[in-house]
Amino acid sequence: MGGEGVVPLPLQKRQVHTLITITDKEFTMLTSYIKTNYGIHLKQEKKSLITGRLYNVLTQKNFNNFSDYYEYIVSDKTGDGVATLIDKITTNHTFFMREANHFDYFKRKLLPFFTKVVENRDLRIWSAGCSSGEEAYTLAMIIDEYLDSDKMYWDSKILATDISNRVLDIAKKGIYQNEKIESLPSIWKSNYLKKLDNENYVLTEKLRNEVIYRKFNLMDPVFPFKKKFHVIFCRNVMIYFDNKTKNELVQKFYDCLEYGGYLFIGHSESLNRETTKFKYIMPAVYRKE
Repeated sequence: MGGEGVVPLPLQKRQVHTLITITDKEFTMLTSYIKTNYGIHLKQEKKSLITGRLYNVLTQKNFNNFSDYYEYIVSDKTGDGVATLIDKITTNHTFFMREANHFDYFKRKLLPFFTKVVENRDLRIWSAGCSSGEEAYTLAMIIDEYLDSDKMYWDSKILATDISNRVLDIAKKGIYQNEKIESLPSIWKSNYLKKLDNENYVLTEKLRNEVIYRKFNLMDPVFPFKKKFHVIFCRNVMIYFDNKTKNELVQKFYDCLEYGGYLFIGHSESLNRETTKFKYIMPAVYRKE
């Protein structure tokens, strides 16, 4: 493991980190804090996963146990500690054209409908839990292509939000590796992407400007939007929530959608049709009526 110019420390001066484990009490404290503030419901079987993902954070900060780490999280006024915590415990797995039938439906059905009925040419779309930006940019490309020369007359910027600073930073840069863009149509690649180097492409500045990225917590009791949305994409986010949290969030989505507006969720998710006000349209697609 040693490299050129690396001199091992004398044995007595080496810092040895003992394996840090999380007690049941510490696990309850930490997961309760996460659920209360961010809605993410972590079950007991996630105990070893949390320990593994946070181990390096604790050792870097010189914490010997999760109790001290918890106190640091709840008292840290900068927000850096909890931002790192959220980055570590969430899995941000996404890709361009994920669940492609949603994008097809959006293009074939929703854009023709909304471009006829939306007043003032102000189309409002929200990508909630946008992760590293692929979903929002896919929507931006579809809209740009559909509106074509009429695009200049529309305000069709997309709001994209997430609680993770790390993925928002990736999204804002709009840089993706070759394999990430393989699923995109070739016309989109030529129109919206520029080769950065042998391994990476960057989205054009024009397209990047079509998406507004913001840090936002879906657990906030009140959503601060002045205008209602026509379409909300919140896919594969609510899998982290328990039923009560999910139902409350769905109601907030309902309240901030225009009548006739659509909610897209992940294919592995569903809404309780007995309790929700949304009308089921097709798998993972619902409408406010």
